[in-house]
Amino acid sequence: MSEVAPYAVRDGVAVITLNNPPVNGLGNALRAGILAGLQRAAADAQVKAVVLIGAGKAFSGGADIREFGKPREKPDLPDVNDFQDSLSKPLVAAISGFALGGGLELALACHYRIAAPKAQLGLPEVKLGILPGSGGTQRLPRIVPVSKAVQMMTTGNPISAEEALQLGLVDEIVQNGDLLDAAVVYANKLVAERKPLRRIRDLQAKADVDLKKVREDVAKASRGYPAPLEIVACVEAAVSKPFDEGRKVERERFAHLVNTTESAALRHAFFAERQTTKIPDVPEDTPARPIKKAAVIGAGTMGGGIAMSFANAGIPVTVTDSTREALERGLQRIRENYAGTVQKGRLKQEDMDKRMALIQPTTDLNAVRDADIVVEAVFERMDVKQELFRKLDGIAKQGAILATNTSTLDVNKIAEATKRPQEVIGTHFFSPANVMRLLEVVRADKTAKDVLATTMKLGKTLKKVPVVSGVCDGFIGNRMLEKYVQQSLFLLDEGATPAQIDGALAKWGMAMGPFTMYDMAGNDIGWEIRKRRAKERPDFVYGKFADRIAEKGWFGQKTGRGWYRYEPGSRKPIPDREVEEMLSQYRKDAGFKTRAIAEEEIVERCIYALANEGAHILEEGIALRASDIDMVYLTGYGFPPYRGGPMFYADTVGLDKVLAAIERFQKGYHGEQWKPAPLLAKLAKAGKRFNS
Repeated sequence: MSEVAPYAVRDGVAVITLNNPPVNGLGNALRAGILAGLQRAAADAQVKAVVLIGAGKAFSGGADIREFGKPREKPDLPDVNDFQDSLSKPLVAAISGFALGGGLELALACHYRIAAPKAQLGLPEVKLGILPGSGGTQRLPRIVPVSKAVQMMTTGNPISAEEALQLGLVDEIVQNGDLLDAAVVYANKLVAERKPLRRIRDLQAKADVDLKKVREDVAKASRGYPAPLEIVACVEAAVSKPFDEGRKVERERFAHLVNTTESAALRHAFFAERQTTKIPDVPEDTPARPIKKAAVIGAGTMGGGIAMSFANAGIPVTVTDSTREALERGLQRIRENYAGTVQKGRLKQEDMDKRMALIQPTTDLNAVRDADIVVEAVFERMDVKQELFRKLDGIAKQGAILATNTSTLDVNKIAEATKRPQEVIGTHFFSPANVMRLLEVVRADKTAKDVLATTMKLGKTLKKVPVVSGVCDGFIGNRMLEKYVQQSLFLLDEGATPAQIDGALAKWGMAMGPFTMYDMAGNDIGWEIRKRRAKERPDFVYGKFADRIAEKGWFGQKTGRGWYRYEPGSRKPIPDREVEEMLSQYRKDAGFKTRAIAEEEIVERCIYALANEGAHILEEGIALRASDIDMVYLTGYGFPPYRGGPMFYADTVGLDKVLAAIERFQKGYHGEQWKPAPLLAKLAKAGKRFNS
């Protein structure tokens, strides 16, 4: 008997169990085991029907990610599906937990499907830059409306068992009792009633929507991603061609997508996210401290977002601020954020009420004494943070983690303000903290290993992507961003406009350009950093025009004006003629010679500045691995997922080409600011990559 696909017979029904923890991934051994079980059931005259069911809490999560990039052995999933189609006995998929990707394709090749009430069904391959490659694009449109099939496959989002039942994808939901017991009864009922074998491959897909219009809509929504349009092409084949011809189209388009850079980038991101919690000197079994109660110091935009993150995870959180007015403003902002989510139908009112009840406001700092973790989110100034940590040292209970939300400051110096530096750590949330997935976890020199392990685990609990950073000015993300912004300001000096720079980078794929970004974050923040830089690192040169914007009090969206103008209640940036006139006068005053600057140069200078600084960070050990740097930018800075992150993108361009471009930039405006990272030069000369 196969260990990965145990076979048993119950009441004349063969039961084949998918047993490949943790998600019953369809690896080589499991596929072979399923096929062997099906063949055995087909040959046994005593077996009247067959049930496929997953061990544990899931049916199957699809392909076994542990085998990605390795040779696939026969039988492949299409071979298993072919035998399913040839089976002359009723075949039932009993779905618990989830049936995703190849897991759903396996279920689609069964004659009938039953599911547990909380089951999820989906084809998420598009999120890896590919499409369902085992008949999914051909079977799904034959069983559910074509419009729904396209939506499911081009978004990759799963649907509930209830919706699947309404669509006809699932034939029955098992509301009570054991799923396997119900599946055996259901299979015997099919035999007793002589139900016909319902092969989805034999059904006719009928378009309930204009596929030409669908193609146009998908093209607009999937800018930069090749897979969605290829999925539409496969669905068009499902509607217009016999099953076998459509499946041939599917295999051709699948093979094409697997070899695209975009798919490689998305697969890189998939694996990179799973690597971030692996810390070489902190074993995975390091005991984590329990986090049953949290506290947040500061009820501003950032503090409120952090408090919401705890409440969203079901963790009670005390929020403190120095004045009742500031506290009320913060709470009102939290209420409005939740209410907006309720209004959009993404949160139930009762759930909002539960989350608000978990947030306890107070002006008394002593109220944090029973918290397991205290996160400060106060003004970004070293003296302010050190003074607060001195107070917390005397208030917080022993064993509590003291976390700073600083975005640039030295966590070691903050830790020195306490008598327990081993319990101090950086937790750099990104705004809005209740939405953004990135959490930079800054490991100070004396941070205890269990404190680090606990914070990483907490990040996952808060549904963040925690990435470890060492201590340096700006950590990983903001240190790299400084070089990116430096180049954008130099480009202004040389003749580009804010809208041209933002436009070029947005067209390339960034969620927004640097000037739109600074207007959103607040130009006062960058101004403070530049003033600090002028004292601490006078060798770090900036274009000076940004200071003129800040000196006018044009701090961006919050003041209605920054690099752009903003209409009341709107966040849409509108190019500002006065800014352009000021920029022109600034250049005249400075005696700059301007020139036309191509979009390609804008992109290369800004993106290569990121990669080069990332190489310095990697070499210094601030980041553990290149893929961690990529995850910081993919989850916190709007870097296009289909480009894989700045380090992966540099790999795809070729490090020799990136180095040659940097050496060319060294001969241009403020070329002294370009210092090729030794690691970049070393890898480029050896023909290697950052992500090996």
